[in-house]
Amino acid sequence: MTETVPAYGLWLLVFINSAVFIIFAFSFFKPRTSRDWRSFGAFSAFLVALFAEMYGFPLTIFLLSGWLQSAYPEIDWLAHDAGHLPEMMFGWRANPHFGPFHLLSFVFIGAGFWALSAAWPVLYRAQKAGELATTGIYARMRHPQYVGFVAILIGFLFQWPTILTLAMFPVLVVMYWRLSLAEERQAEAEFGEAYRRYASRTPRFVPKLSGTSPMAAD
Repeated sequence: MTETVPAYGLWLLVFINSAVFIIFAFSFFKPRTSRDWRSFGAFSAFLVALFAEMYGFPLTIFLLSGWLQSAYPEIDWLAHDAGHLPEMMFGWRANPHFGPFHLLSFVFIGAGFWALSAAWPVLYRAQKAGELATTGIYARMRHPQYVGFVAILIGFLFQWPTILTLAMFPVLVVMYWRLSLAEERQAEAEFGEAYRRYASRTPRFVPKLSGTSPMAAD
């Protein structure tokens, strides 16, 4: 580690990074219902908490400073790069932005945003036509938008884990799961047997990697 000057207290960067990622996600997700806004709001809160520690105040480093300093005395834990805890703890002491965990985070974040961008036009067309969304990515899984959000959250945890975001993650996963069940009940009430056939052929979260559209054989 060559950086010795503390790199926190940069609240303008907290605001800018939070705004950029939230607006970027909004452009893909485009919440419309109260349920959409709840899921998007929880996702946004996670990002704000993350960037507040990344650039504002390193709460996790502060709380774990005694153990971290004794276990890894050669690391300057007040340097900004030290916030990449997986790279630091597993010995990647060069540039952590090119470390394995950081690169893996890009895979999850990119896949998450791709899922959001692939889901929105299919869902929008289906809602506009008053139909089920069963084509495109919806032919592979029933809730690609929630899968996308969770993939992005996992990516950021690989990149910059904090106590607060690690605590928030299971809460958000459970919230998305419950929202997905509520959406399914609503879809079943609206579309009846058509939705039940679709649900019987299409996984909820783990994508089906092969096969035709679930409605193609009807």
